[in-house]
Amino acid sequence: MIGKPKAPKAPDPKETAAAQTGTNVTTALANAQLGNVNQYGPDGSVVYSTSGSKSFTDPTTGATYNIPQYTQTTTLSPEQQAIKAQTDAASLNLGTIANQQSNFLKDYLAKPVNLDTQATEARTMELANQRLAPVIAQRDEDLRTRLANQGIKAGSEAYDREVNNFNQGTNDAYNQLILNGHQQAVQDILTQRNQPLNEISALMSGSQVGMPQFGAGTNQPSLPTVDYSGLVEQNYQNQLGAYNTQMQQSNSLIGGLFGLGGKLIGLSDERAKTDIKKVGELSGHKLYSYKYKKGRGDGKHHVGVMAQEVEKKRPDAVSTRADGLKQVDYGKLFGAGAK
Repeated sequence: MIGKPKAPKAPDPKETAAAQTGTNVTTALANAQLGNVNQYGPDGSVVYSTSGSKSFTDPTTGATYNIPQYTQTTTLSPEQQAIKAQTDAASLNLGTIANQQSNFLKDYLAKPVNLDTQATEARTMELANQRLAPVIAQRDEDLRTRLANQGIKAGSEAYDREVNNFNQGTNDAYNQLILNGHQQAVQDILTQRNQPLNEISALMSGSQVGMPQFGAGTNQPSLPTVDYSGLVEQNYQNQLGAYNTQMQQSNSLIGGLFGLGGKLIGLSDERAKTDIKKVGELSGHKLYSYKYKKGRGDGKHHVGVMAQEVEKKRPDAVSTRADGLKQVDYGKLFGAGAK
């Protein structure tokens, strides 16, 4: 039976959102069940248990879901528990010592660092005079002997230049010695200053609480969330595409199947037709295959309605021609095209 297609109903956004939320919650709960796997090993166990639930209300739909709450319980073996007890005791002792040692930090840090290195520099010069002075004196004597042997007289420009270069090198050596001594002294002072702080920091780091780890992680599957809203939308688009295709086919029937040559008003009087056979229905109106009688058509088979039948249901779609025969406005009858 030929019939006008019915447009698909658009999905309700609220119903789709509710279904998607339900799918998401269900998937999340299933993944929680898969992931909360009890573990048992030589060092102890990790066990998951349900400890009540909390309700969650979807603000869009008002639907309420009960979300189970889980508790993870870690139990150590007797040997590991003994080790942990000893470790905890040691950490407590270190933390106690660090706390006691930190009492003096307020006054200690309030005092500025004394970077005066004059005493160190004086001691450095004293050692330099003891160790370097004889060496420098010997080198000075060697220089003057060498210059004399080369015929360079004392008081000459060349002689004075060589002596000045030697004296400048000697001064540079003393200055570098004093600078190195100053840097070493400052480093020693800062090291001494930071020593208590480093000790307390080490004690504090040793007193931190650590969660015992044991056993290998589980390799559990994870369920992906179904894109329910996407599936609904795709299904609607598919139905809409099929509907549009059917509408095109229906309009094609109305516009061309009746052999009206692009016109929507055609001769449909039963008296003008012959070889009439019923072939189906369209929108509640019977369709017939027929030929026009000689002198009224092209002798080919056509498909259409009978004006006398249509006039009983839709008189507005039927009119009478000048020759007294009835014609049907297919545009009005089937709601497609235009006059």
